[in-house]
Amino acid sequence: MSAAFLNELSELKLDSPDKVAVSLIFIDNYDEVMESVEEIGRPLLSALIDRQLNAYAQANGGIIQKFEKDKYFFIFLQDRLFGMEEANFEILEKIRNIDAGNKFPVTLSIGIGVGGGTLPRSLEHARAAIDLALGRGGDQVLLKSSDKYFFFGGKVKEIESNSRVRARVKAYALSELIKESENVIIMGHRNTDMDCFGAAIGVYKMASALHKQCNILLNGSPPGISLLYKRIIKIPGYAETILIDSKSALAAITAGSLLIVVDTHRPSLTECPELLQRTKKIVVFDHHRKCAEFIGNTVLNYHEPYASSTSELVTEMIPYVKDETVFEEAEADALLAGITIDTKNFALKTGAKTFEAAAYLRRHGADSTRVRMLQQSDQKSYKAKTTAVNNAEILNDSIAISVCSGEVENPTLITAQAADELLYITGVVASFVLCRFGDSVLVSARSLGGLNVQRIMERLDGGGHQNAAGAQIKGRELGDVKRELEIILTEGSVKI
Repeated sequence: MSAAFLNELSELKLDSPDKVAVSLIFIDNYDEVMESVEEIGRPLLSALIDRQLNAYAQANGGIIQKFEKDKYFFIFLQDRLFGMEEANFEILEKIRNIDAGNKFPVTLSIGIGVGGGTLPRSLEHARAAIDLALGRGGDQVLLKSSDKYFFFGGKVKEIESNSRVRARVKAYALSELIKESENVIIMGHRNTDMDCFGAAIGVYKMASALHKQCNILLNGSPPGISLLYKRIIKIPGYAETILIDSKSALAAITAGSLLIVVDTHRPSLTECPELLQRTKKIVVFDHHRKCAEFIGNTVLNYHEPYASSTSELVTEMIPYVKDETVFEEAEADALLAGITIDTKNFALKTGAKTFEAAAYLRRHGADSTRVRMLQQSDQKSYKAKTTAVNNAEILNDSIAISVCSGEVENPTLITAQAADELLYITGVVASFVLCRFGDSVLVSARSLGGLNVQRIMERLDGGGHQNAAGAQIKGRELGDVKRELEIILTEGSVKI
């Protein structure tokens, strides 16, 4: 049992028998699972789920009530949390193992609220916890106590929904928000990468199609997009008026502006966090699994952890804003590059929508050969990558850790590529590559599925996905970060 969890319970005195925990239980993939079962078997599957949940509630002295086909309300005495955590919230595994002819495993998201002082306040904590659990891909338990979160589970990969209804609804809502705004400013995360820049350009195309003044916030030319940036600024308007820095963005934004954040949902990672305080109209588009820190005051939030990239989400919406959007070649390439790099050349986290988005961009001028050229690096950088692979240390016969030289043109891309290459070593199931970049230490983490690298990167104040994650640690020495990472990996404290 985690020491932090025990300490928190002790501080809140949750072992008191008169305190109640409030919980919401959602079935993540109810519709998809039911569609995969023959009609005659659906009542049986639903009954098996209900039986397991009722048995779990009874075993823990709680009361459970089903209020929708895939949603349950569960209350129990808080002192039961000790046993639940010690058993790793076994209900997740029991539900996952249900077999009634379904092609997909049934998964749950559970949000538990404690320490609220009153039942309504604890229910608010439970709602916040369930929202965060769903934003992280489901199949997990989140416990919210005051301003702290505890995470359990998260073993199953996100299941893609093939429905386009959500994208159409979000595109319509975005169109209305853009039309009623004075102007639009698009902001990504620090150290902008291809997916972030590509998504920003895609959103700009939607805003410009609606004839609205729109700017993309970009401070300089980050190394990760240097080749793409050189092509984009050749398009008339980008260098002169479209791309602006933080100072200009702060001057341009008003209470009536629409601020659109792409490829991150964490305020501290945005290019200019101060902008978030300058307007009440904020939209977030992101595909990373949700962290405890997130932008909460949004008027529209399109957060889909199953998606390959934010560029995919944005590309999917573009046709619903304007049927025939005209792209410059570099603009279409930017969106395709975002998808290509985040999927490791369509090898990871790809679904039907990923290829459909790529096909749409190809029809509008994108070219895979040009995108491939955007990933090129100079000889010095290539040597740095091969040196990082060659000098890797292997922990527990399965985890590779290495350090990449920061004295290269594009350390973020080289570090990620080195982490990818380490997975080709026989027996390696996860890789971690560190690099010094300015006043920060960058960490790129990759996994073949046997280790949830997102959970590990969260310990370093990072995030991402189960198979690909990263962190940017400011004000720390590279050696200190490496030692901390090794301790996390060897002590086995991260539940996967």
